[in-house]
Amino acid sequence: MTGKIMKGIAGFYYVYVSGYGLFECKAKGVFRKKGIKPLVGDLVEIAVIDEQEMTGNIEDILPRKNELIRPAVSNIDMALIIFAMAKPDPNLNLLDRFLIMMEFQNLPVTICLNKADLADEEACEYFRRIYEPAGYRIIFCSAKEQSGINELKELISHKTVAVAGPSGVGKSSLVNLLQSKEVMETGSISEKLKRGKHTTRHSQILPVSDETFIVDTPGFSSLDVPGMEKEDLWRYYPEFVPYEPECRFQGCSHINEPKCGIKTAVEEGNIPLERYDNYKLLFEELRQIRKY
Repeated sequence: MTGKIMKGIAGFYYVYVSGYGLFECKAKGVFRKKGIKPLVGDLVEIAVIDEQEMTGNIEDILPRKNELIRPAVSNIDMALIIFAMAKPDPNLNLLDRFLIMMEFQNLPVTICLNKADLADEEACEYFRRIYEPAGYRIIFCSAKEQSGINELKELISHKTVAVAGPSGVGKSSLVNLLQSKEVMETGSISEKLKRGKHTTRHSQILPVSDETFIVDTPGFSSLDVPGMEKEDLWRYYPEFVPYEPECRFQGCSHINEPKCGIKTAVEEGNIPLERYDNYKLLFEELRQIRKY
């Protein structure tokens, strides 16, 4: 039967099969011999060992639609980056790190700003001014008041969505509101997924419905990603791209060079200064990483 890997830890893989529930599986040795490692998000064929105990073996991994580096998951349709409007105040530098990581992996992103009940319209407009020019959809919601939840449910319907964000922003509260009570009450899915002492360090998938899944991912703060070079950083700022051809010098870093199309766009207000300032900080960070 076919299922989706919801979590992998200590050599065990927890595979969700629609209509049956969660099977605890081991992967066949042939995968190890071929240098193939099952990933959270993989669609797999399993052979049932004990139907009552819900155990089995992974026999085959179906072709992947995509494979992300960080977090190490597969078959993701979209990333939902969750920050709070207040308590804690949003860290735009950290938000940009999340966005760049998803752009680097060519994954569509929606920004979800929780605790909107603590912010006024001026604060909401501030975010729109910074991130809408980059093409990001922004959803303002409140887990406390349960506002914006239906919009989020519609957004993630029939998708496998990676959810990421810093601690304290209400990510868990939102994920709980998005999950279907019917799914959570069927069998022991929740309890099985909690198995293991260090679960927060592992990505895991939570079923919202038979065709909708949430990937809860560990946070990250570094941009040290294999393949990302400082010279290419500007490519992961979508609003920078239209202005790069106006740079006079080839290989322009968009920091110290004269007659730079991107710097001119910042000066003219076409690129938000907040985004450009973060770009300069992250460029220097990547320069220091590659230096050593």
